[in-house]
Amino acid sequence: MGEHALSLLAADSRSFPPDPPGDLDDAAAIVRADQYAFDAVGRMGDHWARPGWSDRTRRLYWMLTFDGERALTDRAAQCQHALADLGLDQVPPDGLHVTVLRIGDASAVAPATVDALAEKVAGLALPRLPLLAHPLAGSRGAVRFSVTPWTGLVALHAALAQAGRKLGVPGGSSTARFRPHLGIAYNPVERDAWPVVEAVGSLRFLAPVAVTARAVDLVELRRDQSAYRWTVRRRVPLV
Repeated sequence: MGEHALSLLAADSRSFPPDPPGDLDDAAAIVRADQYAFDAVGRMGDHWARPGWSDRTRRLYWMLTFDGERALTDRAAQCQHALADLGLDQVPPDGLHVTVLRIGDASAVAPATVDALAEKVAGLALPRLPLLAHPLAGSRGAVRFSVTPWTGLVALHAALAQAGRKLGVPGGSSTARFRPHLGIAYNPVERDAWPVVEAVGSLRFLAPVAVTARAVDLVELRRDQSAYRWTVRRRVPLV
């Protein structure tokens, strides 16, 4: 299964990191790839400066959320406290998530299609995903945990994308570009990346925390000031 999932990914300059790891089940390799990519960032951009987004935007996504995962929220808070002087927009405890796949603008997907999509995915009986969240790396616009392993996450993305195609939803990026991560803070300004990279590097001694993705949520996502918020439209258990 790992080799099949790996075959679904491809190098793409629009992804971060651009190159997928060579082994989707090798946590050390995944963490190392994320760290090296972030260490090489020269400038960080404003995460919120994204075309097509406004306070009125509502978009449907598949996401993994982590209600009740106290070890994760505690570790995120520990890292956020250590980075507080950098002026990042911290993700609140109930906002921690892994974005899996965009479905489309809420106005472009009828409620009946949302229901049909959730029912189709429920019928797949997709498995629960035991994961590790590793401190700490980042991207051009955020600070984030690396997430391992990737095999199940890539398979989940591919299954959700296929279900969406069968129902004709607009869809998001292809599985080839998928790079799982779990953000804990967003960068709100253009800046030299070095102070953030250095501060993040000082937290890499922290042990990863174990979490389990027990459901995949179909959410209606919005921006609320300097945070993402969502309404769960349908929750599909992972079995």
